[in-house]
Amino acid sequence: MNESTFESLGLVEPILSAVSASGYEHPTPIQTASIPALLAGRDLLGCAQTGTGKTAAFALPIIQYLQKSLISRNPRSCRILVVAPTRELAAQIDTSFEGYAKGSRITRACVFGGVGKSPQVKALSRGVDVLTATPGRLLDLQSQGQLSLANVEILVLDEADRMFDMGFIRDVRRIVSLVPKKRQTLLFSATMPADIASLANQVLCDPVRVSVSPEKPTVELISQSVAFVEKNDKRAYLTALIRAQDTERVMVFTRTKHGADRLASALGRDGIPAAAIHANKSQNNRTRTMDGFRSGEIRVLVATDLAARGIDVDGISHVYNFELPEVPETYVHRIGRTARAGASGQAVALCDSAERPLLKAIEKLLRLPVPVAAGPAFETARLAAKADRENPAREVEAPRPYRGGSGRSGGPSSRSSGPSHGSGPGHSSGDRHSSGARGAPRGRSSSSLHAGRNSRIMETGREVDHGAAVARGPRQARRLPDGRPAPGRSPGARPGGRGHEHSARKGPSAE
Repeated sequence: MNESTFESLGLVEPILSAVSASGYEHPTPIQTASIPALLAGRDLLGCAQTGTGKTAAFALPIIQYLQKSLISRNPRSCRILVVAPTRELAAQIDTSFEGYAKGSRITRACVFGGVGKSPQVKALSRGVDVLTATPGRLLDLQSQGQLSLANVEILVLDEADRMFDMGFIRDVRRIVSLVPKKRQTLLFSATMPADIASLANQVLCDPVRVSVSPEKPTVELISQSVAFVEKNDKRAYLTALIRAQDTERVMVFTRTKHGADRLASALGRDGIPAAAIHANKSQNNRTRTMDGFRSGEIRVLVATDLAARGIDVDGISHVYNFELPEVPETYVHRIGRTARAGASGQAVALCDSAERPLLKAIEKLLRLPVPVAAGPAFETARLAAKADRENPAREVEAPRPYRGGSGRSGGPSSRSSGPSHGSGPGHSSGDRHSSGARGAPRGRSSSSLHAGRNSRIMETGREVDHGAAVARGPRQARRLPDGRPAPGRSPGARPGGRGHEHSARKGPSAE
């Protein structure tokens, strides 16, 4: 069978020149299946992972449609609306439209949260042909009268499953209700769970269905492996592995924003240029981080699943899953950051004993086992983790310090005055952590910080541990110089209410 070309799909100049200038020679499978249907005005349901050329699959026919039907634009309105779950993905889509429509009179705007509204309001004031937006900022501008969706001719919902995961389903349904019923609708999703299928049935009219390896990644160019590493050994293991492997540009995924910040800082202290990116970072910070990552100034990008889709950076040689995702499909999107544009890449998962069920779920999705990591680099990392484990001054992951309502930790009484947590028999985590470990607050041992969260109750800004050898008694009563109790409420009394004895605190009396 002859290989298709962009011209054979129905695209014309000057779009063909723009495609050639972008470096494309032949259309990808999703482009081959989608472009003719979209040029014919059909609705489309596309199931394809990132890195398959999905953006060009809808951007190219949309641009050709606009070039054939340039009309005057209404103020504060748009003709094409593309909705994306994250700022990074929205900006990437807008950049793609800019490149493909270069030299045309097509106007664009991109709106998302985390930055000021004024420039976005100004960009929309005269109306635009193509608007790319995240759901929250889009509805904000619409509710404030800065944008009307009454003139939308084509609606694109990109990464619909990710919008579901991020809690945008109500926003998506609200957006659909605001656009005209007579429109062309395109819905793309990397996976097709029941919720997405239900949404597609509601918003699409007799759609063309395009599926490119649904719910299964293209793994031919990705070398996958899993290393079984316990939780407290992961940081040292990862640091040694990054150094031992021939890494160029690296992405590391964590489950939490705090974990991403902590890991990026630890890698930096170990001499590896690293930065974290997640939803709590400002847009300016995220932009600087991505610029540094693309330029090579930042070697390792530590990210939450916010960045699992939408960040299109070539040359990522390795992806490390520092923590396995709870949703198996998310693993697909994480490792899809490498082996892009025909390049090869490696994906390594660090799996501790508690994550074994997550690994089984991933292997079930892939329909094949993930090979166990082997080789000199992994042996080097194993020995480095073992040496770090035997180091009495090692850093261990500790719960974040509790901050009372007064903004302080409760004074000296909140610090350990007796045997540290884990000193008693039967405690499994206190035998290899020294009280001189780095990272513990003054007056607290690292083993004290490492005690189980369930053994703590927080009371009035003080930390009480019922497993500790010493408990605190009630607060001492104020007395006058002659020894008589001072007037006012008694110790343990509630303000404006009856007295309340702290019977749960069995400690020294307040005599």
